[in-house]
Amino acid sequence: MHTRRTLRRIRTRTRAGALTSVALLSAAALLVSACSAPDSASTSASAGIAELAALPRSTPSALAPYYDQKLSWRSCGVPGFQCATMKAPLDYGKPGAGDVRLAVARKKATGKTKPLGSLLVNPGGPGGSAVDYLQQYAGIGYPAEVRARYDMVAMDPRGVARSEPVECLDGPQMDRFTETDVTPDDQRETDELVGQFKKFAEECGRHSAELLRHVSTADSARDMDILRAVLGDPKLNYVGASYGTFLGATYAGLFPERVGRMVLDGAIDPSLSARQMNLEQTAGFETAFQSFAKDCAKRTDCPLGAKGSSPTEIADNLGTFFRKLDAHPIPTGDADGRKLTESLGTTGVIAAMYDQAEWERLRDALHAAMKDNDGAGLLALSDSYYERDADGRYSNLMFANAAVNCLDLPPAFNGPEQVDKTLPEFEKASPVFGANLAWASLNCTYWPVRAAGEPHRIKAEGAAPIVVVGTTRDPATPYPWAQSLARQLTSARLLTYVGDGHTAYGRGSTCIDSAIDAYLLKGTPPAEGKRCS
Repeated sequence: MHTRRTLRRIRTRTRAGALTSVALLSAAALLVSACSAPDSASTSASAGIAELAALPRSTPSALAPYYDQKLSWRSCGVPGFQCATMKAPLDYGKPGAGDVRLAVARKKATGKTKPLGSLLVNPGGPGGSAVDYLQQYAGIGYPAEVRARYDMVAMDPRGVARSEPVECLDGPQMDRFTETDVTPDDQRETDELVGQFKKFAEECGRHSAELLRHVSTADSARDMDILRAVLGDPKLNYVGASYGTFLGATYAGLFPERVGRMVLDGAIDPSLSARQMNLEQTAGFETAFQSFAKDCAKRTDCPLGAKGSSPTEIADNLGTFFRKLDAHPIPTGDADGRKLTESLGTTGVIAAMYDQAEWERLRDALHAAMKDNDGAGLLALSDSYYERDADGRYSNLMFANAAVNCLDLPPAFNGPEQVDKTLPEFEKASPVFGANLAWASLNCTYWPVRAAGEPHRIKAEGAAPIVVVGTTRDPATPYPWAQSLARQLTSARLLTYVGDGHTAYGRGSTCIDSAIDAYLLKGTPPAEGKRCS
């Protein structure tokens, strides 16, 4: 899906778009997904959807060595931070069959009063590095009062970044993958697209065969409980953004009595199928684009239409531009000779939908591409989304994203014929992005490992109050998802941000920030129905 993590200081969206969608941490079937817990029973909910059942309160004797381990903290090379490596069982069903090593980082509480414990943070993805998020933003950018009272902690989930990463394609292969046309016009282009999805899946299976079976969200939630115990915390205090909300909610469902102060910002609805999720996220990106279009039309420098143009006119002009790119990619000045294709251009636009602070950059990039035949700006937006550096190397973000999502939920479609039949529905949800995101939803169809999860509800009965945060015009995690998750969780309080962008905490709303800070510092959840702007 397109639910990508939010690394605010670098302004790179929480992400989920084109084949690109495939990996963009947020819309098309890759980023966000739901799962059921291994070794836990599911019971039928009233709507016929499985309900995630809590695990036994007592720790199985086979897991005791993991819960009793001592971390050896060392310098990270980043002033003020310490790092360690934690062990967890590769397979929770067979704890003696091998370990996975997980990267952990922390920054000790800075205040002189007694700390409130550890505060675990996760920026989403799946595939986003929590350690990077801690060192580059949360550990230095969260409110001083919060950092004074908590040891700020992060762990890269299994398969991500420093925690035995999933590996798939090399740089040139990823370039080819991201450039592939995700809106095929004929059978040849459809075959090429399917071939790229198959190649991606095959290479992931070849390089990370064993790991791919054990990177579910439920696995990572169980890892979080080991970390909680190893840190000496009786309960887990947690702030998760985007996909991190699904990870946190899964933890609450499995270990409700161990929930401390938990914030789920940019919430995901675990009861949705992959196809439903992708379709609703497509509508979410359309909502965000409509906001961008209205803002653009107020400006004299809008490249998509004259001042006063309607959102429909602006959308039509963007669609015309995409079709021109499809027929004739434009130069970018890239050292590797890459041109701006329709898929890369679409990803660049989608990337800017995560944060309205990127709208000016998007206008400049579109102006350069449409008026000056220079695609460098849109390519840079796309590269930031994919985490491609100037040397042509990619992080493992997209690989981990696919690995987790494709294990958590059955694929949205069983082949291109199903996509073709569903195109009108996606195009109705978003005339701008619908076709792109529908075809990108094929990404899990050819995955080498069968999905272990299914759509389910999370009740977490017995958990302490959980704050669920939703943004009314969030592109990647549409507001109805937050409403749904808040209804599912028995102890949830819904906090609403009336505004644009992906996630709300730290975005500039004093109302939102003060409500979350009060909850983290005093344990007081916001009032029922609280809305902020």
